[in-house]
Amino acid sequence: MQLNCLQENLSQGLGIVQRAVATRTTLPITQHVLLSTDEGRLKLSATNLEIAISTWVGSEILEEGSITIPARLLTEFVNSLEKQTIAVSTASSGTGIEVKGDRVEATMNGADASEFPPIPSVDQGVSTKIAGKTLKDAIHQVVLAAAVEDSRPVLTGVNIEIEGSQITFAAADGFRLAVRTAELLEPVNEKLSIIVPSRTLSEIERLIEGDEPVDFVITTQRSQALFRLKNVEVVSQLIQGTFPNYSQLIPQERTTRAIVDLGELQRATRTASIFAKDGSGIIRVQIFPEDSAGPGKLTISSRAEEVGDNTGDIAAEVEGSEGKIAFNSRYLSDVLAVLNKDKVALEMTTSSSPGVIRPLDNEDYVHVVMPMFVQW
Repeated sequence: MQLNCLQENLSQGLGIVQRAVATRTTLPITQHVLLSTDEGRLKLSATNLEIAISTWVGSEILEEGSITIPARLLTEFVNSLEKQTIAVSTASSGTGIEVKGDRVEATMNGADASEFPPIPSVDQGVSTKIAGKTLKDAIHQVVLAAAVEDSRPVLTGVNIEIEGSQITFAAADGFRLAVRTAELLEPVNEKLSIIVPSRTLSEIERLIEGDEPVDFVITTQRSQALFRLKNVEVVSQLIQGTFPNYSQLIPQERTTRAIVDLGELQRATRTASIFAKDGSGIIRVQIFPEDSAGPGKLTISSRAEEVGDNTGDIAAEVEGSEGKIAFNSRYLSDVLAVLNKDKVALEMTTSSSPGVIRPLDNEDYVHVVMPMFVQW
């Protein structure tokens, strides 16, 4: 293998695949990056056996070939160089590369490309397209609710349901639920449901730039999914199992609804969180409808026995009766951070029932948060 490429292009490509490199593994080859020539470009690939990321870097290919090199070593070396043209060639040993720049050169030992785990080819199966910005926004609004603990593997993923031209993303960790619906650019003839690891979707969100369509392919066996972006392909194993029936967790009735300014609610929540950190992370929310004493308002408070307390009021359009509910401060902060409307609606029934948070006049997104039980 022999080629020339720009330092900044190689650095960017290595940065893209780096996130799929295994960190702790019993298979050392998964800590390597695969370099191979592909139709006049340099292809970089990395996999941790759950997710594989490949990207293509514009290069002048002088001789075809492939080899694997420790990802961390190659990335750190390339990143240390100034912007310049880099010459990469197979070392005389046959299992390494020589990298030459303007005033620097290095030899790196690697392994034969045949030792690298094969990256699954996902060509056959259900195929569709979704706008890049739509997918990025949907992932951003849902992935925060996925579980981090592996005690129930299905909850560490995001459930994706496709029917016709509609796609629905849902994630839940037992304390909160996020559901986002969106439109596909190409309808699908069959109804299907899969669970994609949340880590995979977080990488997809990171990689999407602009609004170019993203190709989405699911294998016939429902075991893998491919996301094809501009110059990047991500192949992920899917989580096997049955996702909980989350629709029954979304309250269908409400006794109280408060519409407030998102920015004001974020500020009040941020302030209350300072005290909540020392008080079991609890934020209390009280909703007061308009009456003879004044207009409707929402009161946010928190207290910690040894630190102190805090109370803040924000104006609210209130429908229904007076209500009160307590939330985990982090869960409330998380959902407010992913909303993209100026107004937000908080809906509830009782202090022991889930609270529902939605952007105003937008039926595409709903977030359900379980209440904290407190002494009022």
